[in-house]
Amino acid sequence: MKAAATICAAVLALPLALVLLLAGKQDPAIGAGPVAGAPTRLARADIPPAYLRWYLDAALTCPGLGWNVLAAIGKIESDHGRSTAPGVKTGENSAGAAGPMQFLAGTWATYGVDGDHDGHTDRYNPADAIYGAAHYLCANHAGQGGKHLYQAIWQYNHADWYVHKVLTQAAAYATPTPAASGRGAIAVRASLHWLGTPYSWGGGGPAGPSYGIAQGAGTKGFDCSGLTQYAWAKAGIQLPRVAAAQYTAGPHIPRTQLKPGDLLFFATDTRNPATIHHVGLYYGRGQMIHAPQTGDVVRISQFTGNPYRERQYIGATRPSTSHSTA
Repeated sequence: MKAAATICAAVLALPLALVLLLAGKQDPAIGAGPVAGAPTRLARADIPPAYLRWYLDAALTCPGLGWNVLAAIGKIESDHGRSTAPGVKTGENSAGAAGPMQFLAGTWATYGVDGDHDGHTDRYNPADAIYGAAHYLCANHAGQGGKHLYQAIWQYNHADWYVHKVLTQAAAYATPTPAASGRGAIAVRASLHWLGTPYSWGGGGPAGPSYGIAQGAGTKGFDCSGLTQYAWAKAGIQLPRVAAAQYTAGPHIPRTQLKPGDLLFFATDTRNPATIHHVGLYYGRGQMIHAPQTGDVVRISQFTGNPYRERQYIGATRPSTSHSTA
């Protein structure tokens, strides 16, 4: 973050930034920021696992901020902490920036966060730095997307080339979000917000993640039906709590007519709805957003062509107000 140290570059870049913003133009990658999909193969290969988790978790502190925007900034600033440049691990660079997210001391004093809850806010600590970056971006309205996201990234480093570089990298890190509209789109956006959240047996509901029961008692998160109940509550429809009961909460939809947000159900015996044991939200392109099982996290997974899922697929519904439990 070099805002104070690059005032000359900022003055030169500002006119172009204002032209773009006032004209309502956006970088083509901006759409990948506010509602980011699952990490791409590139992201999983390039981002150290601990950093990826911090990016996913920190983004949750700013509704609407894509984890991939944080990851892109981390890539550009320090190659996710791997850079040997001055100021990344110790000291400061020539602009006075330090740590994996390159904070100036003054900015860190205002926006630093104890991301790993160890009692200290340290700009060299990756967890703290990433949570601090989310805090700073959110304070500049990055969660609102579009021109607000552009401006927030521009505030991070006053240069249009930097914004475009961040957004291009962000788009490469996350799978595109399928186009959708209506209540289903709201449900999809709501579920994407919790990507990376732990699976918790019996956890989650309309209010969000919660501690579960039995093997989920010590984990705050969602189980499969808790996630779908939450997502559709955000879309204004109350679903029953368990997957088998949710199967009756809307008209059944032929597989050829699936739309994002539709509920996909899986059963031990596909002739008997009482054996339904899993539910997810259709994401598009044969994929679903779901909370798979204990030890896993909310993720986007392929169900079309997956032998296990194909064998147990029993059908899909589209929740509607006429079937709501409210």
